[in-house]
Amino acid sequence: MNHLHLFTYYNCLLRSVVCCARNRDKKMNLRLSLLLLIFFLVKSNQGSIFKTFSGVLSPNSYPSSVVFPLSGNVFPLGYYSVSLQIGNPPKAFQFDIDTGSDLTWVQCNAPCKGCTVPPSLQYMPKANIIPCSDPICSSLHWPKKPECPNPKEQCDYEVTYADQGSSMGALVIDQFPLKLQNGSFLQPRLAFGCGYDQSFPSAHPSPATAGVLGLGRGRISVLTQLVSAGLTRNVIGHCLSSNGGGFLFFGDNLIPSTGVSWTPLMSQDNHYTTGPAELLSNGKSTGLKDLKLIFDSGSSYTYFNSKTYQKIVNLIGNDLKDKPLKDAKEDKTLPICWKGAKPLKSVLEVKNLFKTLTINFMSGRRNTQLQIPPESYLIISKTGNVCLGILNGSEVGLQDSNVIGDISMQGVMMIYDNEKQQLGWVSADCNKIPKI
Repeated sequence: MNHLHLFTYYNCLLRSVVCCARNRDKKMNLRLSLLLLIFFLVKSNQGSIFKTFSGVLSPNSYPSSVVFPLSGNVFPLGYYSVSLQIGNPPKAFQFDIDTGSDLTWVQCNAPCKGCTVPPSLQYMPKANIIPCSDPICSSLHWPKKPECPNPKEQCDYEVTYADQGSSMGALVIDQFPLKLQNGSFLQPRLAFGCGYDQSFPSAHPSPATAGVLGLGRGRISVLTQLVSAGLTRNVIGHCLSSNGGGFLFFGDNLIPSTGVSWTPLMSQDNHYTTGPAELLSNGKSTGLKDLKLIFDSGSSYTYFNSKTYQKIVNLIGNDLKDKPLKDAKEDKTLPICWKGAKPLKSVLEVKNLFKTLTINFMSGRRNTQLQIPPESYLIISKTGNVCLGILNGSEVGLQDSNVIGDISMQGVMMIYDNEKQQLGWVSADCNKIPKI
């Protein structure tokens, strides 16, 4: 008997205890039944049910954080991904981690149109499609109502990304086995998309992964579902290593007690949006103020609106005058690249030629700053040139948005605290998962 069925069974037994106490000698029967209940709890799995469902049984006590190792990098792969298991028996799938979207979906053998992974790496639905009348379908389509001509029909979804990548399919529900940092296990049943019609005209979602892990603030996100079940606090975080890899976590157990900088989130925004903020270069004002910023792990690079982007490009161009770097227009890795006297192997070789950018958040009683050193906005191309990892968002469908992407979050533990409506960051060794 699994934990979920066991928990349901104990609930039913407890209800029978109360009913029995009403109809007979209350004191004697209640005492006897409670003793029987304790016996069954202790006998079955040595009380591990309390560990597994501690968030359910005690609202003020949550399980240890769930931590996942990450793979991938900013360049040349262009994404960070996590391996999650789904189903019983469990099967592993590789997901892009995306704080910029809500719905989790996986390429689905239903059969699948436009799938980029072979059938062996696709999810196979097993009579677990969620009907249109289910409340979770309303969460998917909120604030609109799902179109349900027939309440028994499947709950459809369609998600489109800024760079025109898309996925269509149906909502399903299945087990997600999770191992906690304290060694115990959870097997929550979570809703996600079974994508049987995919389109990947660009790098996101990555054709190399099976789907997208939606880590946004919406009602359908994995985090929101876990929080609604009482299994974790409404906090996620990630630490992206510049060497590749890193880790992702749910819950607040890994957050350092000191050293974290915080800025408020805009409470009415579905994205992790902060602001207003001012952009500094080498600690000096650039004149760019009142910026709203979206922190999006689904974006490889950092994007600014046209005005802000052009200002940054001009500042960097002026700084490079009379420096040993020349335009490398023949390098199409990114829109702007420079070449040195010989091919470069690391950004560190030319770091001294560029200045640190600083995001100065002006919310609250005091300013809070996020430093973006050159290695957090530059890459080295395959031909050994240095390229600017800050792009014009207007040219890739982001309109006037300012997006802080993976490149500018490397080497930093980023914390998305939905309970306190704040975003935090602290320098960290992302190659090592901290011990609790």
